[in-house]
Amino acid sequence: MKLTKEQQNEINELQSQQNKTKRVISPQLENILFDVIPILDHGFIRVIDYMGDDSSIVQAARVSYGKGTKKVSTDSGLIKYLMRHWHSTPFEMCEIKYHIKLPIFIARQWIRHRTANVNEYSARYSILDKEFYLPSKENLAAQSKNNRQGRGEVLSGDQANEVLNLLKNDAERTYDNYETMLNERYDGSVIDEKKSGLARELARMNLTLNTYTQWYWKTDLLNLMNFLRLRADSHAQFEIRAYADVMLDTLKKWVPITYEAFMDYRVGGTEISSKGKLVLKDLISGKNVDIDSSGLSKREWNELMSAFDLKKKIVK
Repeated sequence: MKLTKEQQNEINELQSQQNKTKRVISPQLENILFDVIPILDHGFIRVIDYMGDDSSIVQAARVSYGKGTKKVSTDSGLIKYLMRHWHSTPFEMCEIKYHIKLPIFIARQWIRHRTANVNEYSARYSILDKEFYLPSKENLAAQSKNNRQGRGEVLSGDQANEVLNLLKNDAERTYDNYETMLNERYDGSVIDEKKSGLARELARMNLTLNTYTQWYWKTDLLNLMNFLRLRADSHAQFEIRAYADVMLDTLKKWVPITYEAFMDYRVGGTEISSKGKLVLKDLISGKNVDIDSSGLSKREWNELMSAFDLKKKIVK
């Protein structure tokens, strides 16, 4: 990941500001505000701005004035209650804005979360960076044989080298063609003074999906947690999970009480259907329960058994 001299100067200037405010702040998040946190090979995340903290959630829940209660334990109890009982609106009172650099194919997956305000780098106006995402060898995997949207065994040896070369060569070739069509190089120099360049909005269309883009992504706390519950999960695609893991750490710095409740009830917890509850009750009482009598599908049964570490009853 490279920053231009201008970008680094801008970050230094922003971090040197000494602004007084009457609003609540999160000291730990303030410490990393504007910092560039590297992700993958050329990507990054920066926290640009935020509004509110844990006390803002409490204040909204009670529709009170001031900074909420003075006892952290009382605030913690209320936030845990809100999280446990799926009371969502108080969490919408806090917002955060990120500057994110990511591969286009991850951006297209990310944008499916339609609960944020997004402004993306315009390839109609500017030339995209000459940077492409190339997976490390340990993240080159074959298609899973039992999951249509997952990875299987890791590729190795000559096959891994061949795939990496294909990805690299395709990206570089299409970018060279991109510059040729623009009649302009990434550094701003003109290739041929006698030719006119193709419009940027057209020249971009043959670029590979591992080309990096950038955007500002602003969302409220509730929708950030909804995003992280899915994308920081072990089943999520590795590349988007790399971003989600960093954002999870910013959540912890921003709203530590909410983070603890989120990890407990959303990430570490599990949901059980009414039929699943009956199965657990029967198992606790010593009854012999099987999948046929449970009324659960094979997938539901296995998820229930796995959640409670009842692996001997998992159906193959």
